[in-house]
Amino acid sequence: MNIQIFIPCFVDQLYPQTAFNMAKVLKKLGCHVDYNTNQTCCGQPAFNAGFWDESRAVCSKFLKDFSGADYIVAPSASCTGFVRNYYGKIFDNSSMHNEVKDLGRRLFEFTEFLTNILKVDDLGATLNGKATYHDSCAALRECHIKSGPRALLNKVKGLELVEMKDVETCCGFGGTFAVKFEPISIAMGEQKALNAADTGAQYIISTDLSCLMHIDGVIKNKGLNIQTMHIADVLARGW
Repeated sequence: MNIQIFIPCFVDQLYPQTAFNMAKVLKKLGCHVDYNTNQTCCGQPAFNAGFWDESRAVCSKFLKDFSGADYIVAPSASCTGFVRNYYGKIFDNSSMHNEVKDLGRRLFEFTEFLTNILKVDDLGATLNGKATYHDSCAALRECHIKSGPRALLNKVKGLELVEMKDVETCCGFGGTFAVKFEPISIAMGEQKALNAADTGAQYIISTDLSCLMHIDGVIKNKGLNIQTMHIADVLARGW
């Protein structure tokens, strides 16, 4: 199976090891993994800020960069959800309509690709301790991802998975929301971090590093004894 991996901007710049770990897992499962070094952004930041024309130029490049790939896999439900749900608006009534629809069918968030396409849930990973899982808004509401990540984590040897209070509540990041509405964003992040810490978990795990980056800032500010981890980093451990 030929896979093109899409690595979002913040993963590339701040958390590159997560990208390597995702590729490591896919290769373990027998996938042929390619990385197109010409790839850039999916166009979401400009779109969310209201710059649709500028976003359209970036999105057009994304379509070109990933044309022809059997599957495209990304360690981010945020970027995946944006491409699936908003490229249709950006290219509405354009000659690229069918290309956009085809792209949406080939693009998957990492965990949904594992559970829905490859039909696997046990990677032979090991992580000793207690963890809680954070449903990112993009994963839950835009990609309809809920049970898959939990099924994967429940097969991790040595890991006890517990649910936090208000698990489906937003962490407050929301991209530009965190900049435009800073006090509200901070309060929401504090609530999420404290709910996670109240479970007694040592780790808070998610599909989205954007959420985890926001939550980790609160954790460090409050001196909480809990560590953030992307699920790809968990699934690549112990083998």
